[in-house]
Amino acid sequence: MILMESNKLRWGLCYAIFISLTLSSLVRDLGVSAEGVNPHEAKQLRDEVREMFYHAFDGYMNNAFPLDELKPLSCQGEDTLGGYALTLIDSLDTLALLGDRESFTSSVQWIGKNLQFNINKTVSVFETTIRVLGGLLSAHLIASDCATGMRIPSYDNELLVLAEDLARRMLPAFDTPTGIPYGSVNLMYGITSTAGGGTLTLEFGVLSRLTNDPVFEQVAKNAVRGLWARRSTLDLVGAHINVFTGEWTQKDAGIGTSIDSFYEYLLKAYILFGDEEYLYIFQEAYGSAMHHLHKDPWYVEVNMDSGAIVWPVFNSLQAFWPGLQVLAGDVDPAIRTHTAFFSVWKRYGFTPEGFNLATLSVQYGQKSYPLRPELIESTYWLYKATRDPRYLDAGRDFVASLQYGAKCPCGYCHITDVELHKQEDHMESFFLAETVKYLWLLFDLAVDSDNLVDNGPYKYIFSTEGHLLPLTPQISLAREHCSYFGGYCPRNATKFEQSNDDHQVPEIELDHHSNIYPYHESFPVTGLIKGLCPRLSHAQKYGLSYVLPEKTEREDVKRPKPVITSRSIVLVSDQTVEKRPQEEGFTSESEPIMSISGGGSSSDQTGQELTLLESETDDKRVYSS
Repeated sequence: MILMESNKLRWGLCYAIFISLTLSSLVRDLGVSAEGVNPHEAKQLRDEVREMFYHAFDGYMNNAFPLDELKPLSCQGEDTLGGYALTLIDSLDTLALLGDRESFTSSVQWIGKNLQFNINKTVSVFETTIRVLGGLLSAHLIASDCATGMRIPSYDNELLVLAEDLARRMLPAFDTPTGIPYGSVNLMYGITSTAGGGTLTLEFGVLSRLTNDPVFEQVAKNAVRGLWARRSTLDLVGAHINVFTGEWTQKDAGIGTSIDSFYEYLLKAYILFGDEEYLYIFQEAYGSAMHHLHKDPWYVEVNMDSGAIVWPVFNSLQAFWPGLQVLAGDVDPAIRTHTAFFSVWKRYGFTPEGFNLATLSVQYGQKSYPLRPELIESTYWLYKATRDPRYLDAGRDFVASLQYGAKCPCGYCHITDVELHKQEDHMESFFLAETVKYLWLLFDLAVDSDNLVDNGPYKYIFSTEGHLLPLTPQISLAREHCSYFGGYCPRNATKFEQSNDDHQVPEIELDHHSNIYPYHESFPVTGLIKGLCPRLSHAQKYGLSYVLPEKTEREDVKRPKPVITSRSIVLVSDQTVEKRPQEEGFTSESEPIMSISGGGSSSDQTGQELTLLESETDDKRVYSS
């Protein structure tokens, strides 16, 4: 009882601090705000942001290319991901957005002729997907379409071919009992380690629709199901999970580090693909987050099982949330939260990686600002939704901070300490893919909105790396498919049977010669279902019941939720696969862990090796242990 009273007092104190900080920031913003940005200044700021992009892009091309990233203080380059011109790939659609046809064309042509992924490198599945795969797909969709105004006449789908090759090299990462992928994979040999990874649905889904091969969309969707199936009774997910046992190894639930883009991609996958299953999961996850994590206007981290607060910290990755709320149509709380988050920027000139809401100070060990775009991204979305000039004023502050605090001789530097504004010799590729892109879009929206995103031929969804994915008919129109499997079903491939609730449910029939699910014959299916689709009720189709750990009881859920006893669900064609004896290389001591969104920590390799054997006479790939 004493402990409970102590917790109540501690929470009361924290909440009072939250309110006081918010009120003080509001007073500060209202009392000493500078003169508002007028249309003429907005145009000047837009042009200044364009110059910022080229200062960094030219610095990379002149001093670092074809290495991955730029060291802007020493004007040198470094390989940080895979050694394949990462910053150039990440910058492609920003070049197109700025209307730089010459640089966009020459960059696409160089990548098409010189880039290859047959390299002995172990890379992050998450980072490689959002930065490289997403960059290639976005640039392909722009370069191949006359409607974008940036079509390259000589372009012959080179980037799409590279994207498909890269994604196939990452497929071994999904060979886990849960369907949740390893955090990293070796591009040549398929060796996997256990660093964070996970948000893949947009890039893999777009690739499936462009190549007519559903395998990519299926494995990515299966990973989402594997995570959501293991949610707590509060409909919360943790930060890190063991991809073999499905046990959560870090049960802190939040909207920031390691979880952020899990929420983001649920809503965006529904908008882009029209798949209602993603919408259902998002609604459940969002409602739970707003109930358990939202302490207006801030967000905290709680234990996913009990809901008890474990971490009263604002971390910089949370700043994407107001922008996501705008997409979801929940604008009022987005405005309040953005005001609170921006007050931290105003206080330091940048947002630190962590700001402690109990001590009102920078969290120890989290003083850096690595040029993150999330707060700028939310500012763009809120201005687009409200046209409130305060967001242009915020944009002006962002530009001033970057110009005076982060600008280096050859680009823009990480800030290692937001209190001292100490610079570090590194520039992430996402500075050009996202940070500058959202800033430019913000001011262009205030001037004339004459850009590919706001006045182009399509509506666009931004990936979590800021890459442009258009809602074209090829990508977004609903196909005849089994939505609860993510697999495509051709005409006459289904038959209807009467279920107990008198609801017509399709059952898929496959035979040995079926080619409607073009997996390689030897694709590993450990933990996957093959053969006939089991009959599912409407509730089961849209996520009301998934696999739950046997020890977990959902007694607090009022509506009945029948349980499917299978583990991960992916429909594959009939095939014969040799089962590996007792998962060689993995013992009870191995802890293959992944983060939900890929923004978390990494752990050591388990030692398991999956070798990718490529026959010179046969295009089929065989994965062997």
